[in-house]
Amino acid sequence: MQKIHVLLKKEELDAQRLEGKVVVVLDILFATSSIVTALAHGATEVIPTLDGQAALAAAKKFPDGSYVLSGELNADTLPGFVHPTPQALLKEGIAGRRLIYCTTNGTVALAKSKGAAHVYAAALLNGRAVVERIVADHPESTILIVCSGSADNFNLEDFYGAGYLVSLFHTRCLPAQRNSRHAARTNTEFSDAALAAELLHDHCDGLDALRRARVGRMMLARRLDDEVAFAAQESCFDIVPRLQDGALRPV
Repeated sequence: MQKIHVLLKKEELDAQRLEGKVVVVLDILFATSSIVTALAHGATEVIPTLDGQAALAAAKKFPDGSYVLSGELNADTLPGFVHPTPQALLKEGIAGRRLIYCTTNGTVALAKSKGAAHVYAAALLNGRAVVERIVADHPESTILIVCSGSADNFNLEDFYGAGYLVSLFHTRCLPAQRNSRHAARTNTEFSDAALAAELLHDHCDGLDALRRARVGRMMLARRLDDEVAFAAQESCFDIVPRLQDGALRPV
């Protein structure tokens, strides 16, 4: 039986035994949305790092011009780094280059997940592709959907994104039952947090949820309305980024 859990913030990973489990990391505004967008537009790989110093160290391993260095700390773009939002990265011409990327929360959540059997990066942008991959490849696994959160706080936008994934799992847990929501419920175990996330998703407008969230309001105050609207799109990319050997690559 597949088990679906939602962790409300990355710090909850510290209490989890990750061996054998599948982790799906969400940071809707904007880390995983940016990672998915970069790979969907031809980036060769994304190297997530914990901070700017680690990103600069990673960049020294590669020739100039072969990578894009992007990152933020506490929502401020690091000096000399590209702004770490999806559309800003596209303007840099990411195709054919690797992205070396650091953020306050999303890349930290990915690092905390490394003890799992499989680690994926997901966003609203690629939710359906990620769920279909997990259903196909890990039908009997325990799935931890991890909301990155922010500095040990719960983030509404990540919880909404988790709800979208749970809603998809409910109808796609078993190939033969994709058209039977009730049947999927009986063959998969959902935690209360997973069910609560699904209820939020199914009864709220995505863009409204992102705009009303604390981080969303911060982004709107910085005139990043277009970036928030971009991240609110559901399943417009088929890319499935998996973390392996320190880099996220499509599978």
